[in-house]
Order: sequence, then C-alpha cells, then structure tokens
Amino acid sequence: MDQEMLEVVKRNFLKKEEGLSSYATLSNEAIRMTEEQDDKEIRPPFFHDIDRIIHAWSYTRYMNKTQVFSFRQNDHLSKRIIHVQLVSKIARTIARALALNEDLTEAIALGHDIGHTPIGHVGESILNDISKRELGEIFQHNIQSVRTYIELENHGNGLNLTVQVLDGILCHNGEIEEPCYVPVPKTKEEFWQEYQKCYKNTEIARKVRPMTMEGCVVRISDMIAYLGRDIEDAINIRVIRRQDVPEEIRQVLGSTNREIVNTLIRDIICNSIGKPYIQMSDRVYKALKELKKFNYEHIYHKANTEETIAYYRNCFETLFQVYYQDLEQQNTKSEIFRNFLNQKNEYYHKNTSDKRKVIDFLAGMTDDYFLQCYKKRMVESVS
Repeated sequence: MDQEMLEVVKRNFLKKEEGLSSYATLSNEAIRMTEEQDDKEIRPPFFHDIDRIIHAWSYTRYMNKTQVFSFRQNDHLSKRIIHVQLVSKIARTIARALALNEDLTEAIALGHDIGHTPIGHVGESILNDISKRELGEIFQHNIQSVRTYIELENHGNGLNLTVQVLDGILCHNGEIEEPCYVPVPKTKEEFWQEYQKCYKNTEIARKVRPMTMEGCVVRISDMIAYLGRDIEDAINIRVIRRQDVPEEIRQVLGSTNREIVNTLIRDIICNSIGKPYIQMSDRVYKALKELKKFNYEHIYHKANTEETIAYYRNCFETLFQVYYQDLEQQNTKSEIFRNFLNQKNEYYHKNTSDKRKVIDFLAGMTDDYFLQCYKKRMVESVS
C-alpha cells in the first residue's frame, strides 16, 4: 500500500470522530505507556487496542471463568465472556448516543475483567487474603487486569495498551454505585502512581475514578450488564422467583433483564447528553441501589454454601503452597513451569518474586483448569 493510499485509509478510520462530542476522547489524544512508531499502521490507537485485547491468550480464558454460579449443570448460565460482551454492547450503545468514542469504550469494556480469578468473586476474595498475607499487597481483579496487560501478556512484555484504556480498566469497579460519574483528568505519570497505590490501599483501589467519559460509561455499564442478567440466571436455576424482586423496584426498572437494561440505558442517556459527566435520575438511581442490595442478599450471598467456600479456600491454599514449593525446588515438570513460566521473558523471571509468580499463575487459571490441577495434586499426594 503506497503512502497516498495509506493516508486515505487512515482518514476513513477517523471520519467517525468528526461528529463526536467535545467531551469525547479523540484518537490523537491517545497516550501509550511506551511510544510507538509505525508509519504503515492504519488503525487508530484505541481501535488497535481492541485487536490487541481480543487476540491475547488471556481473552480466550474468559470463556471458562465464573460470572456468579460455578459448576452448575446448566448450559445457559452466564460465563465471564458473556458478561464482558454485554458490558461492551451496553457501553457502546450509551457512547454512541452521547457521541463519545466507541473504540475507546469497547477496548475498556472488553479488557475490564481479564484479571478475574477462577471461581469468580469468591476466588478473588480468597486470593486477596493470600496476597495480603504473603506479599502485603491487595489483590483485586481490576488491579490484576492492568497487571496482566502491562506485565504478563506477550511473554511478560505486555501489550502496551493506551493509558486511557488501562485507566478505564483500573477504574471500572462495578460494585460501587454512584449517582454521577465525573472523569478526573490524569497524566501517564499520575495513572502509574495511582496504579501502584492500589496495591497498598483498599480504598484507593475501590474508589479510583476514570480519566475519560468513556471510562465512566464502562463503569456504570458494568453494573447494568450484571444486575438483570444475574437475576435471570438465578431464576433459571430456581435460586429466586421473579416475584421475589420487590414491587417498588420492578415498577421503576422493570421485571426482566431486557426491561432493566433498557430503562437504565435510556435514563442515563437522557440525563447525560451534552454534559461532561454520566448521570442517572434520582428515581432510577435509588431503584438501582435497591436492586443491587437485593441481588447481594438473595443471589450473590447464596451462590456458594459455606462448605463450598471452605473447599475452594483449601484448593487455593494448597495450590499456592504446592507451586511455591515447586519454584523453590525448581521442579520444572510442574504446571507452573510448563504452562506459565516457560513462556515468560527474562525480565519477568528476574524481577518477580516467587510468591507473586504463584499468585499470577493462579489468578489466570480458568475454573476447570484450577480444579483439575488441585485434584491432580491430591492424587499425587496419596500415591
């Protein structure tokens, strides 16, 4: 492709940005962690980030990571990959309506949960306990997602995503609802400092704010994507009945996932268009908070029994000790060498503690692989 044709194609990619809101993030504002020069590249930076994310090994593992319910015999229950796709679609709908950058929105949405452990939030909580005890550092999936893209993917070289995408991923926390989401401008250095602080301070890790409007859109879209869908899953396996959702919530948001998603999206668009923030009406925001409270009490807290949680905790603790011992003894036949460390570069090996290596390995596992490794080690221990 000659230079003249290349420039035409580049302009075609960027035509959609001509009508964007003054609050949108444009491609020429993109900042990479490490500057790149590729005169033959036709894709805008945020569009390029989407490709880097979906072609990464970590993206493939989404398909077998728990959303809420682990190891239930039902093919229609949501996995993490479904949640991520729903977040992307909801976020892009809002972004298009508000004339924001859809490429940036999609990249953040597709990458936001990549740091999730096996066994969902239960696994995250257990691995956080291990991390705090062994490393004195917090483990949260939003932090691990950024770590994955900066320090683990591509053999330890990272994917060199844009700061705006990494920041949106770090700040996506869909477990915290707010009536208004206002972006907080940051430099690359300020993002990096915030990321480092997240390892040491739980409040910072939970309450960091996105630097872009697109990041704010993904943050609220994360919650929209899981609240109604998790209700449908819970009804599907008879954890709750539809009429269990309080009438006052159903009157505002609707009774089905379709109605809930539609109500929330429309309310956000109507209250955010032409404004430098993302906002809901007071009535809808109150109903959203009540629905989230209902889900936690009647779905999430009942997704696993105490016995099951104890079993999963034993699995994590056992594998952590087993793999740490394998590293100390240089047991190169171990899964942590064959399926993880052998694919990492020299920098990762030299600059990562053995305990961190084990946590990185465990965090990246799919549900089935996690239990497969545990059962294998149990068989070996009695043979």
